[in-house]
Amino acid sequence: MLTFPCAKINLGLNVLRVRDDGYRDIESVLVPIPLCDALEAVVDPALGDGRIAFVRTGRAVPGDPYDDLVVRAHGLVNALRPLPGLRVHLHKVLPIGAGLGGGSSDGAHMLLLLDRLLGLGLGRAVLHELAAQLGSDPPFFLHGVPCLAEGRGERLTPLPLALEGHWLVLVDPGIHVGTAGVYARTQPTGRSVDLAAVLAGPVGTWQGRLVNVMEEAVFAMHPSIGHLKEALLAAGAAYASMSGSGSSVYGIFTERPRPGSLALGAPHRLLPLGLGQ
Repeated sequence: MLTFPCAKINLGLNVLRVRDDGYRDIESVLVPIPLCDALEAVVDPALGDGRIAFVRTGRAVPGDPYDDLVVRAHGLVNALRPLPGLRVHLHKVLPIGAGLGGGSSDGAHMLLLLDRLLGLGLGRAVLHELAAQLGSDPPFFLHGVPCLAEGRGERLTPLPLALEGHWLVLVDPGIHVGTAGVYARTQPTGRSVDLAAVLAGPVGTWQGRLVNVMEEAVFAMHPSIGHLKEALLAAGAAYASMSGSGSSVYGIFTERPRPGSLALGAPHRLLPLGLGQ
């Protein structure tokens, strides 16, 4: 079975407070975008029950492949329901350390893939619990629709968001930004923001009201990322922001940008928004 774990962008990101457990309470709206990895699993009884043969191709990922969230997701499910031997292939397209949730999406989609491939019937509540054990972002990727994320990111409320006809320019500066380090450098605001109310207005009213509070720390460490955001606005983006803890930045355009109008000096993709939302 083959599935395509998608990326996400953050529309606004507010860090409210540091919790007693060391996590931060946040508010953000997460939106799936049509840029994906590819994840395939096939049953191979010759491997033996509970065994996984895992291969990663495509974009290089640092670290031991068997520490990948895909393998961790397999272990969580196997602890609940003994699984047959599986051969799993992950082809990486999404940038690493870019605030797009690629690893989280891979882990969440592995849970979904195992449930569907093997007819486990785990149900939404169990899948959500398993995804939350993988991290803060994986539960979102079980939904596939825009969601308001609260708590440490695991409390999700689907949100209507009309972006049909808009275009996303997603820029990858090729800089790996460590999430933990950015959180440590981000001062909690201590106040809540009504993100749903801001997003109810036209995209052209979002700039300055829909804020990613992590930008200050990341732009101080990597000024070139901030320059890319300004370049997107100068190119006519109705709204531009860094996604998550960075390093990707994006611009939302109300019309498809003209060829040659985006002199960004960094790899970028043009993607339609609103499809299937």
